[in-house]
Amino acid sequence: MGTTALAFERPIVELEKQIDELKHAAEERALDVAEELGSLEEKLQAMRRSVYENLTPLQRVQVARHLKRPFTLDYVRLAFTDWAELHGDRAFRDDPSIVGGWARLDGETVMIIGHQRGRDTKENLHRNFGMPHPEGYRKALRLMKLAEKFHVPVLTFIDTPGAWAGIGAEERGQSEAIARNLLEMSHLTVPIIATVIGEGGSGGALALGVADRVFMLQNSVYSVITVEGCAAILWKDGKSPEMREKAATALKITAPDLMELHVIDEVIPEPVGGAHADHEATAKAVQEVLIRSVDELRRLRPDKLVRRRRQKFLRLGVVEE
Repeated sequence: MGTTALAFERPIVELEKQIDELKHAAEERALDVAEELGSLEEKLQAMRRSVYENLTPLQRVQVARHLKRPFTLDYVRLAFTDWAELHGDRAFRDDPSIVGGWARLDGETVMIIGHQRGRDTKENLHRNFGMPHPEGYRKALRLMKLAEKFHVPVLTFIDTPGAWAGIGAEERGQSEAIARNLLEMSHLTVPIIATVIGEGGSGGALALGVADRVFMLQNSVYSVITVEGCAAILWKDGKSPEMREKAATALKITAPDLMELHVIDEVIPEPVGGAHADHEATAKAVQEVLIRSVDELRRLRPDKLVRRRRQKFLRLGVVEE
């Protein structure tokens, strides 16, 4: 985990360090420490499991934002084949914070569209920290309509703090671009499957989230506002851990909470230690869920698909007496 370890992961990091030191000493002195190593590694697994089974909502936010967590292009590499990226909105420019293109999932052609973050400063500046401009959403819509033309399922990957709120983005119609995606996705005649892989923030996330199936990774979050923004608005304190934890709890942003509220359809388990601990295992879990869902949705007629999708979202927030 190194320098990217989160505060609550420090006991895990310390134990990993002890194991590495023991291995190094055993190699230098030709010692047999198999029994001691086995005991420590069992303890490490138990500690990881205990920590990750008892995360607070704010800790889940921190995991969802982890720099080593797999991003959209990691899933493309690990779970799909024959990737062919497409660029541009045919109106202004290409937005690197949203990536999209053709790929194959278990041999079937699909259209992939997802937010893309960066792992270092240079890449984050290029990707605008995963916060799309309106041309990013217009690119996404162009690719969705292209997929519809060829009767191909659309798979979206959600991972953004929110849409970019800069002056240029507002001048070029950020809110209209998001609203247009919501409208068009509500009656697209091909299967749409959305997966929240990290941080799903506000309308910037929802612009890729109007889908027949909405999945969340176990330690991802999905919310109308960041916890810092919520705490700043409600309690005038978006910095203290106490207020951020209070906001994270009140917002009901974790996968188990949203599953209980019927906002999402399924929680995809992560490996012990989080998705950042094992990209391959996480991608395999996502791949299996997507293959099953595409197969199920393919059996529905387009009119029934659209009707069920619209009903799904119209039911959200309905209060039953």
